[in-house]
Amino acid sequence: MSVPRRALLAACLAVAFAAPAWAGAQREEALSANVASAMSRSVSDVNAPRLVFDDAREGQAWLAEMSRRLEKRVPDTWFRERLLTAIHYEATRAGLDPQLVLGLIHVESGFRKYAISPVGARGLMQVMPFWLRAIGTPQHNLFDLTTNLRYGCTILRHYLDIEKGNLFRALGRYNGSLGQAQYPNLVLGAMRAHWQWTPPPHLQRATLAR
Repeated sequence: MSVPRRALLAACLAVAFAAPAWAGAQREEALSANVASAMSRSVSDVNAPRLVFDDAREGQAWLAEMSRRLEKRVPDTWFRERLLTAIHYEATRAGLDPQLVLGLIHVESGFRKYAISPVGARGLMQVMPFWLRAIGTPQHNLFDLTTNLRYGCTILRHYLDIEKGNLFRALGRYNGSLGQAQYPNLVLGAMRAHWQWTPPPHLQRATLAR
């Protein structure tokens, strides 16, 4: 087995046995007025989640495949499809790869909506409650599916902007372990091993033909 494959396998095994609540190490930092205002608008802008694909057939193919992969963790079909739709919408809305967000949730909470860490990080994306004070309101419920995803995606987008697109460092900030490799490798390993997706060949051909 090659070194890269061994590293990926090690990361995937670590994901399988990792405890949730990685993001509990997020640190509260002062935000500029402009950044806080923009993030506040983002988390307060409530829209009904939907799949964001140019071709509706591609969206349905994505949903069916991701639903199949998630079935063991989330047995209820209605909730599973609602969750996946919200993940795709909130990730796309924040300019993030939905497959990356799936990998992050895989590591953070194992897709448990009510996950809570020993230090109080909450929900699917393990959002720390101080973000309510920083960019939201006390009325926002971090155990609510769409609210948690909106906060988590907004926060990750913020860190990605700070790091000028450097995903490795942005994930380190999300975890509170900037500069350390373990957490970014876990998230990227989970994304590649479990959530990577390519449209079926017939949909790729249809897209090229348009």
